[in-house]
Amino acid sequence: MGEVIRKLPVGIQGFIKIRTDNFLYVDKTEFIYRLAHNNVPYFLSRPRRFGKSLLLSSMKAYWEGKKELFEGLAIEELEKNNLDAWKKYPVFYFDFNGANYQTEGALEQKLSFMLSEWEEEYGYENQANALGERFQKLLIKAKEKTGLRSVVLVDEYDKPLLDVINKKELQDHNKEVFKGFFSVLKSCDESIQFIFITGVTKFHKVSIFSDLNQLKDISMDKEYATLCGITDGEISDFFDPEVHMLADRQGLNTDECLSTIKQQYDGYHFHPSAEGVYNPFSLLNAFFSKDFGSYWFETGTPTFLLSKIKDSGFEVQKFTNRTIFANEATLKDYTGDTLDLVPLLYQTGYLTIADYDKKRRRYTLCFPNDEVKYGFIESLLKYYVPKATPGNGLDIFTLDDYIENGQLDKIRDVLTGLFASITYTREDDPFEHYFQSVVYLLAILLGRYVDCERQIYDGRIDLCIRTDKYIYLFEFKRDDTAEAALAQIDTKDYALPYIADERKLYKIGVTFDSKSRKLVGWKVAE
Repeated sequence: MGEVIRKLPVGIQGFIKIRTDNFLYVDKTEFIYRLAHNNVPYFLSRPRRFGKSLLLSSMKAYWEGKKELFEGLAIEELEKNNLDAWKKYPVFYFDFNGANYQTEGALEQKLSFMLSEWEEEYGYENQANALGERFQKLLIKAKEKTGLRSVVLVDEYDKPLLDVINKKELQDHNKEVFKGFFSVLKSCDESIQFIFITGVTKFHKVSIFSDLNQLKDISMDKEYATLCGITDGEISDFFDPEVHMLADRQGLNTDECLSTIKQQYDGYHFHPSAEGVYNPFSLLNAFFSKDFGSYWFETGTPTFLLSKIKDSGFEVQKFTNRTIFANEATLKDYTGDTLDLVPLLYQTGYLTIADYDKKRRRYTLCFPNDEVKYGFIESLLKYYVPKATPGNGLDIFTLDDYIENGQLDKIRDVLTGLFASITYTREDDPFEHYFQSVVYLLAILLGRYVDCERQIYDGRIDLCIRTDKYIYLFEFKRDDTAEAALAQIDTKDYALPYIADERKLYKIGVTFDSKSRKLVGWKVAE
């Protein structure tokens, strides 16, 4: 039996194209029905490439009355007895994707371009009015011409702010532009039927949120937690042939394939008790390429976030020990004016909800899946140690080979080179923070047989690495001797859990000099 080839909408965000060109579509129209029939103004925050644009494109087609595109979908049945359904409303769709906002005036130019098209459509001459006034006149004109109130859809409203996150003056300028423009939504309420706004992060002090005080933020509502993203049930309902083809290509059975997909791409939780979702971009690419790649992470390295983590002294160990906490107000809001990275990491998709303490009203955050975990850690290591790149002998693959083969002198040389090339933001930065961060990042990248600060009954070993043939116990000391570090392994009985293990065990004491910031001591005992 040959492969069943179906058209997967990889990189396609237009609902009309998906439906008319016979691409596979995961039916989310029941959500659109619910939202449309409870027509309060909405805001939804989701990470990039998570289906927001397709959602708004679907909404646009719905409000424009394109009933034929919804044949066979849930909303067709739901609207069956609604005599007011499928009217053609005037839709103002603001799409802030695909433009560069790095220069002053770029946002105004983008807004003016979109308004000009609608002014031509509705026969209104702007007479050089301000942008907000032009939009207000359009809303009024549209109602006069059609007899219906307008639908306003805003896709990625925050792109003009995130693009200039390192240019405070320009970001403040763009906030003021938005303030003057979107404030008309409140004054034109009688001319508006429905508002839906999407973005990655919710910037405080932006007029959209301060002026529209009834704007319903559904980003963390249980009812809409699976509005974007793919659920386990949807994989079963829509992607069964693709799962089997991916399993065959990878030499796995179906259960093994589903388990790998889940570990790699699942794990996003937008409410503590709601079902988790898979990253739709990565999942579709995995099915298309029949391989488990890092598709989402490779589309954009979070350079601003990585730089901010390193410069702020953030404890990187928190990423995997489940000690990153936040309340709901923190996760929903981000001012851009503080060093609080947690809400931005959550909203951009690098952290997700792992647990919720109802008593303390506190969320615990972690990496959602392996794609994000290893992509993020690998990128972060390069910010601490720029020389940790393939080809120069200081990369993680070279170190892994030496560890696998028990080449102790080579392991020492790589660690010496890595720690000597750590970049420091300031001369007064604490030495321990940098070297502990690098040890932790290396431990994560070396794989599942590595424990950083492994708990022993009488203390914590700094680093334990296990391979098929070897066990390495590392103890690190600052401004001390390698002998003292080695002695601690013995006095604390760190090797005791492995006394019956047949693998060869190495106890390694390592010391660093805080003045020279170099590895200066190395002592090994078998």
